[in-house]
Amino acid sequence: MSAAPLIALENVTKRYGAVTAVDDVSLEIGAGEFFALLGPSGCGKTSLMRLIAGFETPDAGRILIDGQDMAHMPPHARPVNMMFQSYALFPHMSVARNIGFGLVQAGMPRAMIEARVQELLRLVQLEGLGARRPDQLSGGQKQRVALARALARKPRLVLLDEPLGALDRKLREETQFELMRLQRELGAAFMLVTHDQDEAMVMAQRIGVMQAGRIVQAGTARDIYERPASRFVAGFIGEANIFEGVVERVEAGLCSVRLKSGALVETSCPCASGQSVTIAVRPERMLLELMHDDGAANLAGVLLDSAYRGDRQTAQVRLDDGAIVRVARSGFEAASSPERGAKVSLSFAPQAAWVLPE
Repeated sequence: MSAAPLIALENVTKRYGAVTAVDDVSLEIGAGEFFALLGPSGCGKTSLMRLIAGFETPDAGRILIDGQDMAHMPPHARPVNMMFQSYALFPHMSVARNIGFGLVQAGMPRAMIEARVQELLRLVQLEGLGARRPDQLSGGQKQRVALARALARKPRLVLLDEPLGALDRKLREETQFELMRLQRELGAAFMLVTHDQDEAMVMAQRIGVMQAGRIVQAGTARDIYERPASRFVAGFIGEANIFEGVVERVEAGLCSVRLKSGALVETSCPCASGQSVTIAVRPERMLLELMHDDGAANLAGVLLDSAYRGDRQTAQVRLDDGAIVRVARSGFEAASSPERGAKVSLSFAPQAAWVLPE
């Protein structure tokens, strides 16, 4: 990150009794960046978000916002606001009063509050609904009210805690692009906390993957998906077929790997002869063909099952050594798919095989 970061966490740790929720985390988020913190339940992502917001105090480390250490500053003293997962709207207040609540607390003049609320209603496309109460809104509309309230005081960083979890799939997908549009228009940094990998990959410019209180990899969605830093990341971001073996030879930039099953495959990743390696191959990079009677294949097996999903077809193949491999193909190829129980061969290009770091 070339410019000075808006948020810089330096060796931040947070413990709850004997449990270390956030373990020596260092992270930078740029001004105007859309960043996603992604991980399974209990990995520490919500605790890290609450530390940035000021609802928790770290046991160690620094939380810098615009270069100023705010680790012990209260929430209202930080240029940060948070949209809660439950939305936390006041049921007895109108939409307009919910949005303007923080502005009233800050002592802003009434005329300025009304102008700001109308501006936000237009921004989140809720014009004409300011007089309604939350119980008169749909789930998507409540989500927009909560977002408008979080934006009211023009924070430098907006924290989004699982913001789309209560929405149905179609509305969730529409809202993802709406949030991206709003973030670009406002120029504020957004930090999304989610366990939904698709949500993070669609919306965020960069993703930090958390495991057991640590950020185990940070980068663009493409970097993390195509070059996972560990078996955990490979399995958590999308699906991955994992193969283990030993490098037999290195020649012309290709490593020939003898798998535990005895199959010989190639990868273009840097390797050394005799090295034990773990290889990840995404299902869509696997090639599946019907095995002919006189054919032979390194990766041979039986098609267990397949499912047509419109845009793609997914399949499971049991290899001769008992391992289950997942394959994904374009839905246009479905007509030529082998039937369940058919003998098939699998292969993949050397560029599709990523050697996981040890």
